[in-house]
Amino acid sequence: MSLVDGVLRVVAFFAYIWAIGRMSDIQRVFAYHGAEHKTIHAYEHNLPLEPKIIQRYETLHVRCGTSFLLMVMIVAIVVFSLVPVRAIAIALGVPASNKLALTLIAIASRLVLLPLVAGLAYEITVKWAGNHSANPVVRVLLWPGLQLQRMTTREPTDDMVEVAVAAMAPIIAREDREERIAKGDEPDVAPGATDTLTTAAETVAEEPGIT
Repeated sequence: MSLVDGVLRVVAFFAYIWAIGRMSDIQRVFAYHGAEHKTIHAYEHNLPLEPKIIQRYETLHVRCGTSFLLMVMIVAIVVFSLVPVRAIAIALGVPASNKLALTLIAIASRLVLLPLVAGLAYEITVKWAGNHSANPVVRVLLWPGLQLQRMTTREPTDDMVEVAVAAMAPIIAREDREERIAKGDEPDVAPGATDTLTTAAETVAEEPGIT
């Protein structure tokens, strides 16, 4: 039943994504999603963040949140199928014939195990698979998530890419600043002090290759 339940959830998820993907507003959102992925690809390759360069890349990315959601559902199927609901019920003195009690125990066990499921999915999709994406075995594991991304991303226009670059500018500035602080090249800002993050983001945005 856990397997059937999990498969139905995956099918419902795919159907939902397909259905909302028919809407023009969501298609525009998916295009911005593609712009985000393209921009990250260029940044990870240390290339200038310019639309003509960014547009060379594909809209799929191994560490996408969409792939993470799919991995959550897959991991949930495995983890939840291993939960001995009936054995737990018997240990609690609940008759195995009490369907309502079994259902409540199953729901409670899933709520308790949800952090474990999410953590495992994160480690697999974001940490492990993201760092070993060239491995053939890993690529097989990532394939379903990448196919799902074909539904949640669209080819963006240049102005959408510019928005993605502008959104990344403060993130780049923050990471650069944290790196300088870690090296001791810049003092940390005490709570309540003026934050220099906005100024740093503006500086990044004005550098050549960043629009």
